[in-house]
Amino acid sequence: MPSRSSSSGNLFSSPNSSTSKVSTPKTAAASHTAHVDGGARGNPGPAGYGVAIQDASGKPVAELSEYLGHHTNNYAEYQGLLAALRYAAEKQITALKVVSDSELMVRQMKGIYKVRHPELRKLYDEAQQLVRKLEYFEIRHALREHNKIADRLANEAMDKGR
Repeated sequence: MPSRSSSSGNLFSSPNSSTSKVSTPKTAAASHTAHVDGGARGNPGPAGYGVAIQDASGKPVAELSEYLGHHTNNYAEYQGLLAALRYAAEKQITALKVVSDSELMVRQMKGIYKVRHPELRKLYDEAQQLVRKLEYFEIRHALREHNKIADRLANEAMDKGR
């Protein structure tokens, strides 16, 4: 897939899968994959996220989750993405593929949708800064049934708020 960089700072290309400005087949193949999910019971309500990270060979390397307090599901989805990006930065991972069941967040990260909510805008801006530090980044939408581990972790985090 061709990649592009523009003066607007948009790092992504096609609507189905997005890649950062430095994408090569070799880098993509060497990517870690992070399945992220966030939720809020009652929306807003008790919120949490879950992240399951695999290395390039598919071996699980980390499971992250956190109870976030009273927030929206969109806030929790972004916190899950940020947790994956921070993990990548801490572990010096330079290539990351993210899979999320949040179509809104994926489309916002790709630049298809604008981020209008001020609280989400702060999270979006932080995510964009972390993405720029990666050599390769891809984000794509998947149905919940293809994101089961992250969904379980997010639900376990929300359970902590009871």
